[in-house]
Amino acid sequence: MPTLKVSFKNGPEMSVILREDETATVEKLLSSVPFQAKVNRWGDEVYFDAPVSAELEKDARAVMEVGEVAFWPDGSAMAIFFGPTPVSTDARPRAYSPCNVLGRISGDVTPLRTVVTGSSVEVSREP
Repeated sequence: MPTLKVSFKNGPEMSVILREDETATVEKLLSSVPFQAKVNRWGDEVYFDAPVSAELEKDARAVMEVGEVAFWPDGSAMAIFFGPTPVSTDARPRAYSPCNVLGRISGDVTPLRTVVTGSSVEVSREP
């Protein structure tokens, strides 16, 4: 199963285990790495531009679980959820609008709390 490395400058480095059923969005993302971007924070979500364009997939959703990683088609962005967002209605993360689920972070997501808007991130494929 493919894995991505997400490295935040002056911050955590995390592994993303991609979903087993490689969707069109996952395939496009894999073909676009490595890439760099500037990070944005929105509540307990970090997101950043990804050089991918994709349509909503049949299992797209807005309510996420802590540690899930998704692609937001409306903003062409990769998002990592680690807690409630401004539109959450309970403790679960909620995206602004439906997203395509890419996979999940392997391990603890708590270090994402140190990531600040404007910092750099690099996404690459793990060997």
